[in-house]
Amino acid sequence: MTDNKTFLNELARLVGHSHLLTDPAKTARYRKGFRSGQGDALAVVFPGSLLELWRVLNACVNADKIILMQAANTGLTEGSTPNGNDYDRDIVIISTQRLDKLHLLDNGQQVLAWPGTTLYALEKALKPLGREPHSVIGSSCIGASVIGGICNNSGGSLVQRGPAYTEMSLFARIDDQGKLQLVNHLGIDLGHTPEQILSKLDDERIKDEDVRHDGRHAHDHDYVTRVRDINADTPARYNADPDRLFESSGCAGKLAVFAVRLDTFAAEKNQQVFYIGTNQPAVLTEIRRHILANFDNLPVAGEYMHRDIYDIAEQYGKDTFLMIDKLGTDKMPFFFTLKGRTDAMLEKVKFFRPHFTDRAMQKFGHLFPSHLPPRMKNWRDKYEHHLLLKMAGDGVAEAQRWLNEFFKSAEGGFFTCTPEEGSKAFLHRFAAAAAGAAIRYQAPLLARRFVIRPYTLMKWKISWRWISLCAATIPTGSSICRRKSTANWYINSITATLCATFFIRTIS
Repeated sequence: MTDNKTFLNELARLVGHSHLLTDPAKTARYRKGFRSGQGDALAVVFPGSLLELWRVLNACVNADKIILMQAANTGLTEGSTPNGNDYDRDIVIISTQRLDKLHLLDNGQQVLAWPGTTLYALEKALKPLGREPHSVIGSSCIGASVIGGICNNSGGSLVQRGPAYTEMSLFARIDDQGKLQLVNHLGIDLGHTPEQILSKLDDERIKDEDVRHDGRHAHDHDYVTRVRDINADTPARYNADPDRLFESSGCAGKLAVFAVRLDTFAAEKNQQVFYIGTNQPAVLTEIRRHILANFDNLPVAGEYMHRDIYDIAEQYGKDTFLMIDKLGTDKMPFFFTLKGRTDAMLEKVKFFRPHFTDRAMQKFGHLFPSHLPPRMKNWRDKYEHHLLLKMAGDGVAEAQRWLNEFFKSAEGGFFTCTPEEGSKAFLHRFAAAAAGAAIRYQAPLLARRFVIRPYTLMKWKISWRWISLCAATIPTGSSICRRKSTANWYINSITATLCATFFIRTIS
């Protein structure tokens, strides 16, 4: 066992004093997630190469420290920050922000991503090639990393792509003797020793002949089949699905991942968004089942919003909406990083109330006129339940024909969005969920012990009956989210909208 002073000196020797933080004031923003998760840490270390990362990991293992790998620290799925202060050993956070390279393989058909590679950087690199990463607008807007998604099997909102998954990665694990072991399952000839493998990647000395194609999968290849099986008694996607756990995929921090090899996807062309509204949830169930079972073309995406979360996002997510809409997604990682640093600094000043930056940004957003299209507002007034259906290619005409016939008798209606309306509809939905409008809504209520509790009903056969069934499952004394809230508002709004995407059978 190494004492902390000796250990920290060793880390400083490995990465340099400027890339090691121990002052709690300076480590604060790395110890607290954007959404959730917070706790103490002995140090935050920033290796500048994969070889440095390997040496830092060895030092931590030899000193018997808890290791938290961290990239963007979005806090979207937690796990990249401490959660409380009841750990049995010191925690070291290894930030991979400096390890942000990427290498395109086979003319962009695949990509090799480093620990700090962001979805946005990958999206930008692929755009000239007419291709896209696993995720597009969503977590990419706040700087989320590619490998973070793999480790948590994140994603799934894009119906044709499924959750993040690969069977090809380079990772470190602790063997039965307690020693750190590097495992190269990338399908790329990089040498034999850790030094050879990591140096070759650091220097990007990868040749086409080094890359093998041996039948291993670099995305969730059978997701389309699962999502179409509407009569299955299991959901198409759920957390810790054992069939989606493979080495780095779904490892959730149990491995230190150095690189992953992933498929990319042809960018969808001729996209069209249909904005659907109804006051009867069963109508949306019928739409979902028919499209998944009978359409020749699966949707690109399908997102659900309840009227109440629509209102929450309109008020508490307006500033985020405007920043993305006016400045573009490429500016968002910078703003979220700046916000994190500002929050960490202001927390030390008693004069500022908690969540000061959120409040200030919201006030600033309200200086601007209404940001949502008139037809969306009209649908909000007419209908309680909203579905954003995005189709592409031949699926556009297929959906248009069927929806026209369906709503001749079904309760509700739809309109075909203009490109601007479609973009703003999905951006509004993003502001409601991934960008944290609901979390912001909850924040000022915490002092009054009001808590938003999302409930996810896993078996799809429950269908949309969950709206009434939840009344029997909410524990006595559960907090309601408004001073004058009703149980119905709590059930419909929070349960419905913070659960996963409409089309994924996690809920229905």
